[in-house]
Amino acid sequence: MKLSCPNSECLSNNKNNQNSKNDERFIIKDGSFHRPSDGRVIQRYRCKTCRKRFSSATFNPAYRQNKRRVNHKLKHYLCSGMSMRRAAKLLGVHQITVARKLQFLAAQARMKQDKFLESLRENRVQNFQFDDLITIEHTKCKPLSVTIAVEVGTRKLLGLEVSKSPATGHLAAISRLKYGRREDHRAQGIENLFESIKIAIAYDAKISSDEHKLYPPRVKKYFPGATHFRHKGRRGCVTGQGELKKQHFDPLFDINHACAMIRANVHRLIRRTWNTTKRPDRLLDQLLIYMNYHNEILT
Repeated sequence: MKLSCPNSECLSNNKNNQNSKNDERFIIKDGSFHRPSDGRVIQRYRCKTCRKRFSSATFNPAYRQNKRRVNHKLKHYLCSGMSMRRAAKLLGVHQITVARKLQFLAAQARMKQDKFLESLRENRVQNFQFDDLITIEHTKCKPLSVTIAVEVGTRKLLGLEVSKSPATGHLAAISRLKYGRREDHRAQGIENLFESIKIAIAYDAKISSDEHKLYPPRVKKYFPGATHFRHKGRRGCVTGQGELKKQHFDPLFDINHACAMIRANVHRLIRRTWNTTKRPDRLLDQLLIYMNYHNEILT
């Protein structure tokens, strides 16, 4: 591993400085220390140019974390239908620790997803499907819409976005009475999703979705050369499992199957449960973790 000084103002990091090039000649060993959190011996280093001291752990994403040993297991637990409280109990940590780890793992997952989309620039996606998965924020009177895009064939998740939406049906009047008028952010959520994934989509791609009225203008705006196929929505084969369709052939099988997997593996999305989302941003964090898990392990 080639080491460099973490001090951004150090002359060893200045490529224009011919007298002090950034290589290992200017980094020397400077003892070691025992890290109590995992029992490892960490090597210390010192920069000969600016005398900055650092260690091999300085460049680790989990730098200064005391419970780094739970990161890997927690990622598996959160993507395997387990609640945050149960994960904390099994890992022997406080639930606040799990809540903080959720944000850390989400940040790592977001960076990995950006790299994944960047890797698709040379071999862009030719065919993808997208749809909305409906869940709730604390109560059914406050729905949330999760817009998801998946590549046809590989079933890789290209991106997702969480947005607020108003209640419909018999709950609409109850929602307005208890919580006031709720803004509809679904259109903005779709645009945010398309903006994030357009670098990985071919110009003449095939795009499939249901017949929702919000979809055609956004598809035309972000993918003007694409062909948009719209399919009529069907009833679910089992009550409460709308992602599994009655019909023998499902033209939106890839996106429906992906949504069914997400609802089964992310515990806060399971229907008829007290484990509901209280903050939409934390729902997005856990979905980002699952998206990375889905693309790396499940597909």
